[in-house]
Amino acid sequence: MIIKKSGWSIYNYILLFLMMVLLYSYIAMFIKLNYEGESLSLIECVYFVTCTMTTVGYGDVVMTSPVGMIFSVVVSLSGVVLFFALLFPFVVMPWIDKQMKGGLPTRAPKKLENHIIICGYNTMVESLVNELEDQNMSFIVVDDDEGQIRSLLNDGTACIFGDPGKEEVLAAAGICRARLLIANQNDEKNASIILTAKESCNIELLAIVNDKSNSDYLKYAGANRVISPKSLLGSFIGRKAVAPLSDRIANSTAFMDDLEITEFPIYPGSSLLNKSLKQSRIRDLTGANIVGIWKGGELSLNPRSYDIIKRNSILLVVGNKEQLKKFKRLTH
Repeated sequence: MIIKKSGWSIYNYILLFLMMVLLYSYIAMFIKLNYEGESLSLIECVYFVTCTMTTVGYGDVVMTSPVGMIFSVVVSLSGVVLFFALLFPFVVMPWIDKQMKGGLPTRAPKKLENHIIICGYNTMVESLVNELEDQNMSFIVVDDDEGQIRSLLNDGTACIFGDPGKEEVLAAAGICRARLLIANQNDEKNASIILTAKESCNIELLAIVNDKSNSDYLKYAGANRVISPKSLLGSFIGRKAVAPLSDRIANSTAFMDDLEITEFPIYPGSSLLNKSLKQSRIRDLTGANIVGIWKGGELSLNPRSYDIIKRNSILLVVGNKEQLKKFKRLTH
């Protein structure tokens, strides 16, 4: 869509510019002849109008009569509008935007079918994506964040760039060939995605809600299932207040089929101690993902790669049972 819009603007801008130059040139010729008693050729008038519109103004061709001066002001102001109000926002900026986004995929492979469409990517869905890759299940991520898409491409993750709330983007993701769509953006955007998807094809729709009070609205929009990660994580906060630390390891909460969220304290002999999340290579060693860290009595969601694992740290981990067992061995 960006390419079409940019091309249409360029052609129309050039046409508008030529029409204005031609019109102003004939007016300049008329004013020069009838108000200033000087005859100019069409080429000279085009030269005068172009210099005035672009605010170059060499001064070799000028208007000396009051009518001519007013006309010169009109030509100059219209040139400013044409270049700064039309050229930059409707031609230059779309072209730059197109160049910056060049190379990003915008359409899923035609052979992709019976797949899962994931609209929006973050740490919580990362575990699901990793699980789907491990099980060789077809999926594609749709996101309008250019940086996120480039990062996914570098990781070899199937993805396309675009706004998942638009019908043409979902069509490009192969929605009518898909088995499930997961809406994983803010609640307002999720509602738009669900409504658009419902109008496009008969497909299973799952929405991940940020505010649990919005669950009913997403169901009314057409979601077959609504889950609240914050509600799932909230059970851990309650458990932290009422249960001893040693009990947390055995407790977990199911999340998306065979995935579970579990808390793990870090013990003194653990090989993870005093390492950053990046240095610990938890994903490489276990397949599980860290989605939160208890630090100083506070839960930090979406931890950063440079966060340090300490003796008093409690990690919030997402994975299947086998991945969680592997991670548990690293905590001792």
